[in-house]
Amino acid sequence: MIVDRHIDALTGTLTALRRQSTTVNRWGSLLAQRLPAGHRLLVAGNGGSAAEAQHLTAELVGKFDSDRPAYSAIALHAETSSMTAIGNDYGYEKVFARQVTAHARPADIVLLLSTSGRSPNLLYAARAARAVGATVWAMTGARPNPLADAVDEAITLPGNTCSVQEAQLIAVHMVCEVFEAALRVSGESRQRAS
Repeated sequence: MIVDRHIDALTGTLTALRRQSTTVNRWGSLLAQRLPAGHRLLVAGNGGSAAEAQHLTAELVGKFDSDRPAYSAIALHAETSSMTAIGNDYGYEKVFARQVTAHARPADIVLLLSTSGRSPNLLYAARAARAVGATVWAMTGARPNPLADAVDEAITLPGNTCSVQEAQLIAVHMVCEVFEAALRVSGESRQRAS
């Protein structure tokens, strides 16, 4: 019974993710334009969302499916010396914002993952990203939540924390799949043009 309930809960969250497939496609395609042009992706989250964020950066710096160049993607929470120093000197709510201010430039993308959408450190990071002219995205739990309202675009997923985090990983994989497919198409277009 426990397993069935878990699968049923996840199914509802995945149905909501399917309804946002256009956003997932747009994100993967935009990353395929911006990262090869020298822009970067900065990602952050807390707890399980941090794990999903770091999973995304690993797929972009390494590879998801096919061999291709490495692209700049940084998981801000993995910068432990920066996080602890900033947390000590400025407070935990500024651990990501300070790094965004240091690293993000116009046309970079900042993606913030949160199941609640209420983490102060991610809200400060969203404000910092907007201030430097970066594109700001979020993956959150259900609306309404302040993080979804503070970014340019959000994928919002209803459900319990566990279902939201599991669906975030699926969304991460889908973004990577679209990203690599778009890179292949643009590479084929360049080959045909030359």
